[in-house]
Amino acid sequence: MSFLRHVGKHGDRKVAVIFRQVPNEEHMCLVTYTQLLNQNIHDPMMSTIESDIGQNSEELADALNRQYTKSGGRILQVLHAEGMLKKIRTEEVVMTPGPNTSIRLDELNKILKEMAAGAEATKKLAEADDSLGLQDPADVRRRKEGLIGDQVRPEPTMGTNADNPNLAMNDDVLARDFMAQAERMESEAKGLIAESKRLVKEAKAMMPKPAKKTTAKKTAKKKTTRKAKA
Repeated sequence: MSFLRHVGKHGDRKVAVIFRQVPNEEHMCLVTYTQLLNQNIHDPMMSTIESDIGQNSEELADALNRQYTKSGGRILQVLHAEGMLKKIRTEEVVMTPGPNTSIRLDELNKILKEMAAGAEATKKLAEADDSLGLQDPADVRRRKEGLIGDQVRPEPTMGTNADNPNLAMNDDVLARDFMAQAERMESEAKGLIAESKRLVKEAKAMMPKPAKKTTAKKTAKKKTTRKAKA
């Protein structure tokens, strides 16, 4: 498996990260030292980590609470009962999802938190944009003026806005409301773009550099030189 979640190191010891953050103590995490586990717990736990259930779980604890040791106990409950869970600082844990990839757990938590916040903001922005695009200004104005039971208050039929100051006032309020929404959405969009660029930059820095390859042009040049010597 090229990428494996929930595994890392604390110093020289391998750990499985049960909770990336302890509730109300975001600087702490909960781990178990895999090399100290007996086979009754170790083998089923590692199988769970490598399974789709483990890799698709936001927290490893969720998966371990659904899987069993060889003796039939829930893995998470057995780890707790046997005192195999250890609370340590997130900055002391280095996650190792791949052979050439590592990142401190506190930094990973920060990135994941920012990504979640960005995704939520993007979702809200899209919903607001869809809602704004689907609204009929006349319907919005009627909602702002209020409903009486199931009956919509009738639209004024007399003259222009100048003849009806109440309608002019409502249109002005509606226009300012739309303008405020547009400005807020533009500001949020700029923030999301800036955050996206920052995350992409950090992600590229974490990726292993590809091995240099000999170009076809250099190879052809070498062959030509050899023929000339011959």
